[in-house]
Amino acid sequence: MMSNNSNTERVQRIIYFDCYSGISGDMALGALLDTGVKLEDLKELLGCLKLDGYQLEAEEIRRGGLAGTRAMVKLDEKDPAARHLSDILALIDNSDLPLPVRENSSAVFNCLAEAEAAVHGIPINKVHFHEVGAVDAIVDIVGTAAALYLLQVDSIYCSPLPAGRGEVQSAHGKLPLPAPATLELLAKRRVPIKGSDVDFELVTPTGAAIVTTLADSFGSLPEFNIEKVGYGAGSIDPGYPNYLRILLGFSALSQTLYEEEAVLIETNIDDQNPEYFSYLMEELFSAGAFDVCYTPIQMKKNRPAIQLTVLSPLEKAKQLKDLILYETSTLGLRYSAVRKLMRPRETSTVQTEWGPIRIKSSPASGQETLLHFAPEYEDCRNIARISGLPLKEIYRRAELLFRNQR
Repeated sequence: MMSNNSNTERVQRIIYFDCYSGISGDMALGALLDTGVKLEDLKELLGCLKLDGYQLEAEEIRRGGLAGTRAMVKLDEKDPAARHLSDILALIDNSDLPLPVRENSSAVFNCLAEAEAAVHGIPINKVHFHEVGAVDAIVDIVGTAAALYLLQVDSIYCSPLPAGRGEVQSAHGKLPLPAPATLELLAKRRVPIKGSDVDFELVTPTGAAIVTTLADSFGSLPEFNIEKVGYGAGSIDPGYPNYLRILLGFSALSQTLYEEEAVLIETNIDDQNPEYFSYLMEELFSAGAFDVCYTPIQMKKNRPAIQLTVLSPLEKAKQLKDLILYETSTLGLRYSAVRKLMRPRETSTVQTEWGPIRIKSSPASGQETLLHFAPEYEDCRNIARISGLPLKEIYRRAELLFRNQR
C-alpha cells in the first residue's frame, strides 16, 4: 500500500476514461460535455481555431434506459479536403487556442500520422488524412483537448479497450476491425485490449489516438475521489447503452516522497541465447513490471552470465515469475518483498517546430523551484529522425524549451 510521507499536499484533478463500449472522437466530446463542460465555453475556445463550415451541437439522449450526451458536428457542406499533417498542424499553431490545447491537439495528430505512415508504409510527410482530416474529426480532437483544459485535468487514466470485429468502410476501401491504424496506435503504447462479439467499430483511429496520446496509463480504476460521471454516446444505437463513460475527480498529490510495496525478483542466467534478452525485457514491461535490468556477472567456474532483476507490483509478481520461468532457461529464481521510495512526478509537453516532446519532471526534496526533469526518449528519437538533427541536439532544445516555460 502506498504511504504518503508529507504533510504538504495539493489537489490533483484526475479523469478516467471507462471505455467499456469503446471510444471515438464524438464519444469523447459528448462524455466531456456530459461531465460538466459547458457547450458555450467549448464553442468559444473552438472559435480560436479559425475553422469555418460547421456547427457544434449537443443533445441529451437515452439508450438502454441510461441518459447521456451526444455531440454532433454538423457541416455546412461536405468537406472533401484531404489534408496533410502539416496543414492540420499549421491550422492549430496559427490559432489563438491556449498553449496546452495546441500542444495536446498537435500531439494527437502527430501520433495519428505516425500510425497511418506505418500501416501504409510511407513517410509521415506523405500521409493524407481523409476521414481524420475532415472538419468533424478536427473538431473532435481539438474539442476534446479544449474540454480537458476547461476541466483543468492534471492526469488522465484509461481502461483496457474492447476490440470489435467485422469490417469498416474507409477511403482505402473495406478494412478489417480493429482498423489497422487503430491497432498500430494501441501496439505502440502496449495498450491492453479485450475481445468483443460486437460486429461494429468500437475503437476508432481518432478515439485511439486521443487516449494513446493523452492518457498517462491504462488499466484498472485508480484510487481517487469521484466528483462527476459523464456518458458520451456513439453514433450507433445497438440497443444497449453504447457510451463512453468518464469519471472526474481529485486526489491529493504529495510534494515530497511516496513509499510503495513491491517484489524484487532475481535470477542468474548463463546458458541462454543473448538475442532472447531483448524480447524478454519487452515482455516483462508489457506484463506490468516497474523496472527490468541486466547485470553482467561471473558465476561458478568463472562462467560469464547475466543477472536478471525485475521490480514488480505486488499484484503482478506471480505473473512475472511465471513469465521468467517460461521464457528463460533458468531453473529457479529468488524473490523478496521490498519498498519503493519515489518522487512525485508530472508529465508536461514542449512544442518544437517538428512536433511535441513530453517532459517528465519532479520537484526536488519538496522545493518547488528546483526540478528534476528529463525529455521522453521516444519523442526525442522521433523528432531527431524527422528533423535530421542529432539526438543530443533535440534533447538540448527540449530541455531549454522546458526551462523557458517554467
